[in-house]
Amino acid sequence: MLAQPATKYRAFSGISLPDRQWPSKTLTVAPLWMSSDLRDGNQSLFEPMNGERKMRMFRTLCQVGFKQIEVAFPSASQTEFDFVRNLIEGGHIPADVTIEVLTQSREHLIRRTMESLKGARQAIVHFYNATAPVFREVVFGMQKAEIVEMALQSVRLIKQLASEQPETEFTLEYSPEVFSSTEPEFALEICDAVSAEWCATPAKKLILNLPATVEGSTPNVYADQIEWMHRNLARRDSIILSLHPHNDRGTAVAAAELGLLAGADRVEGCLFGNGERTGNVDIVTLALNLYTQGVAPGLDFSDINAVARTVEYCNQLPIHPRHPYVGDLVFTAFSGSHQDAIKKGLAAQQQGTLWSVPYMPIDPADLGRSYDSVIRVNSQSGKGGVAYLMEMEYGVVMPRRLQVEFSGEVQAYTDSHGGEMTAQDIWKLFDDSYLHATDASLRYVGHHLFDAGMQGKAQVQGIELKLEVAGKMLHLKGRGNGPIDAAVHALQGAGIQVQVRSFEERSTKASQQAGDAQACAFLELASQGAERYGVGLDSNIVTASLQALISGVNRLGLQLVVKHAEPEAAAA
Repeated sequence: MLAQPATKYRAFSGISLPDRQWPSKTLTVAPLWMSSDLRDGNQSLFEPMNGERKMRMFRTLCQVGFKQIEVAFPSASQTEFDFVRNLIEGGHIPADVTIEVLTQSREHLIRRTMESLKGARQAIVHFYNATAPVFREVVFGMQKAEIVEMALQSVRLIKQLASEQPETEFTLEYSPEVFSSTEPEFALEICDAVSAEWCATPAKKLILNLPATVEGSTPNVYADQIEWMHRNLARRDSIILSLHPHNDRGTAVAAAELGLLAGADRVEGCLFGNGERTGNVDIVTLALNLYTQGVAPGLDFSDINAVARTVEYCNQLPIHPRHPYVGDLVFTAFSGSHQDAIKKGLAAQQQGTLWSVPYMPIDPADLGRSYDSVIRVNSQSGKGGVAYLMEMEYGVVMPRRLQVEFSGEVQAYTDSHGGEMTAQDIWKLFDDSYLHATDASLRYVGHHLFDAGMQGKAQVQGIELKLEVAGKMLHLKGRGNGPIDAAVHALQGAGIQVQVRSFEERSTKASQQAGDAQACAFLELASQGAERYGVGLDSNIVTASLQALISGVNRLGLQLVVKHAEPEAAAA
């Protein structure tokens, strides 16, 4: 059936723009970036972020370098409203960052939204109403004039409420929702009306956001629409022209790039493209595409793994292993011919020269990635199947990045010893590397958890951690939002600085070799640019997690600053 033309769909032919200029343009500067991870991205999650996850995401976005962050839809829920208040009242917003909030064109929602912003230094109030024919006719049952008046009433109300909050510098943003499916003449009419009502000037610019709310045509059509608006808008020097492409056709990145060529100044999107349906435009890909063309993106992704782990934690969604630039396998070659070309390219690449390595459009080191996982073996090389054997024979299902790390251990072993490894050989190497390393400087002995009181509304977890160090016992104390966080704090007091990149806990599958199932914890740790996994195995998940933490510290080669070790020898 799908092999035949679908007569039920209407092809969108775009607008007539025979003298279009964008095809001859080249991107030479980065746009203004606006992250919608905390709003558009958050509302698309099966389980929206809680306050702790939202705050962690906000801080990461600030660290990356976003100067405009859409933080909430304050009128949607008390949780959203409270998060905005927490940012403002808690002093969490850097001086050079402007928060943005979204509201529909309804009076009570606008009033609630403006209330959430009281006391902010600067804020963008982003309001929208749908302008496309199907929304006017089917959803609202309104004529064009009524749609325009709805938008103008919203502008008037926002101006009034803004005047009552003189301590805040307000910027207005307007989106004609489903712009890409709206008649160009009507989109122009309503945008010009809004900019006139706001009294936009070069000193008081209006943000006009032109979203492909539903991607319905090829990227070149969207670019034509943007260029037509760019050339015809009144008060163009008083307007920041913004793009908000969705990814229904899988071409949001291309649409954004062509839209920038067509005259846009700003892009709204999400890290790694999270968002409704197939997602928003992926800002990481957009920014790094610019970077590989010699254009400074204005965003710092030099530690892309840290950003990726934060996004996975906050969204509770995995990043695809083949995701551009950041996927776990994008710098991994399985093909023998690819491996050969990459090795030769890396050997020939000289420092300070233009990057030119086969199959690698970007230097992994620029993203904080290492070359360790560039050349990997798989089942075709005779050394693969490590993960399969670990799961089938011992019930241990390793995270993908641990598979990459451990396969390097296996390859190094086989290179130095020769021959093939049995399942028992692989398990012994895993045990020696992660669980019971004979050269470990630290050994987990025990722990005691206790209630450390409250911090704000959150319960604080305390821990007493008992370790063996050089034959002596050492007791450390720490506090945090959970056992792992408290243990990390305890280690910090003894001179060990580590960050937990990711944490997974799984039950080992019962197997003929391992016997009864146990809890298995995997912690990915980072310290001073190095990243290693630690693994713990115990009937108790907290114990397994703490064992994994100490395992990772040992694999990173970190040493405690021992100040108060007990005199008695450690128990055997």
